[in-house]
Amino acid sequence: MENKSKIKNKPVSADKMLVIGFAFIISLGAILLSLPQSSSTGESVGFLNALFTSTSATCVTGLTTVDTGTAFSSLGHFIIITLIQIGGLGFMIFATLILIALGKRISLKNRMLLRDTFNIDGLTGVVKLSLKVIAIALSFEIIGAMVLLIRFIPMFGLKKGIAYSLFHSISAFCNAGFDLFGNFDSLTNFANDPLVLITIALLIIFGGLGFLVISDLIHNKLSFKKLRLHSKIVIVSTIFLLIFGTVIFYITEIDNTPLWNKTIDNFFNRCVNTFFQSTTLRTAGYASLDQAHLTNAGKLISVILMFIGASPTSTGGGVKTSTMFILMLEMWYIIRGDDDVKAFDKTINHKQINRASAIVLIYLLLLLFSSFLISIFERHTDKQLIDIMFEAVSAMATVGVTSVGSANFSIPAQITLIILMYLGRVGPLTLAVALASKQNSKPKIQYPEERILIG
Repeated sequence: MENKSKIKNKPVSADKMLVIGFAFIISLGAILLSLPQSSSTGESVGFLNALFTSTSATCVTGLTTVDTGTAFSSLGHFIIITLIQIGGLGFMIFATLILIALGKRISLKNRMLLRDTFNIDGLTGVVKLSLKVIAIALSFEIIGAMVLLIRFIPMFGLKKGIAYSLFHSISAFCNAGFDLFGNFDSLTNFANDPLVLITIALLIIFGGLGFLVISDLIHNKLSFKKLRLHSKIVIVSTIFLLIFGTVIFYITEIDNTPLWNKTIDNFFNRCVNTFFQSTTLRTAGYASLDQAHLTNAGKLISVILMFIGASPTSTGGGVKTSTMFILMLEMWYIIRGDDDVKAFDKTINHKQINRASAIVLIYLLLLLFSSFLISIFERHTDKQLIDIMFEAVSAMATVGVTSVGSANFSIPAQITLIILMYLGRVGPLTLAVALASKQNSKPKIQYPEERILIG
């Protein structure tokens, strides 16, 4: 009896709560989106399409098997943007907001789950931090929507213009990449519109920095010197990847006539589009250029940028910028023959380096296995391996860009993509929590050390 009561009273761990919570939201979203009322035609879009869309929205990915703008009704669009907002903020933060709105007290268990969601030490101020996260998100989304109104109201009228501005601002900040423009066009019709592209790009960047970094910037009044080490690493790596991606894309695609389609004919707009390409591949999923027309070199760079992704505690996915930054630093110090890895006059803990290595290896193995699996499912089609890897990493890193169209994959391949999107959103969170909080309670035994041959 005592054992049973112990099991009953044992609190659900944060990683299990994340797995169950996201699965529940995805399932509920799929049921709602499969209703005839959610469809623009009055007939259900089908459960698989609804499940794919719900997973993509909740996991803030952007891959779709049906066109979001034309397949769903206004109710369907509202459900999708709600799923995006919940997925972007994290359902625990969203649940906290609801509890506070209802006047309920935040329990110790919920505070512990919030602490693990942010991956921070201590319970002090976690509820306050959650409210700050919500305030930051809403501020950016409202400002972004107000800028987009300048373009969308003249194009679509007052009511539709406001709705479109809010939808795309939320989708951009949450790094989701869903659009309502129809025909799977994404932002290709705005390739010559710097106002829209730069606004969306800035929303993607700030959403991908991570709430803790933005909070740190606000708290220290944008003073780089006063920032925490984590914030410094995230900002430096983000700026580097944006510049690197922009330059590389411009070089690889400079004479790619099919990509520019004879419409983006001036230097400034080409620079804006290559900058946007570099930005959106860091887990956003919007596209101002047709990804099918990228060169193989361009697609390979896209895969690398998608794999890296955004930053911890952000709305984006991938292995995260700080993870890759630490591993690149480790490689540099190994080459120099230095055992300690240092950044900004601080030494990085070797346990964190080991965790970073584990995360990258797990993601790499998952990418290779899923690409192999989809290749088997698509063996009777003319899809190239680079396009299959492009789609797989886009799903796994919750990016949402596609070079061949998710709707053109077979049902088994689409189910694989659904699983990848789910793992991509839940996996890094649960992995970070597990690696950060699970300690081995067994007594440590020191075994004899022996060198092996490496490389």
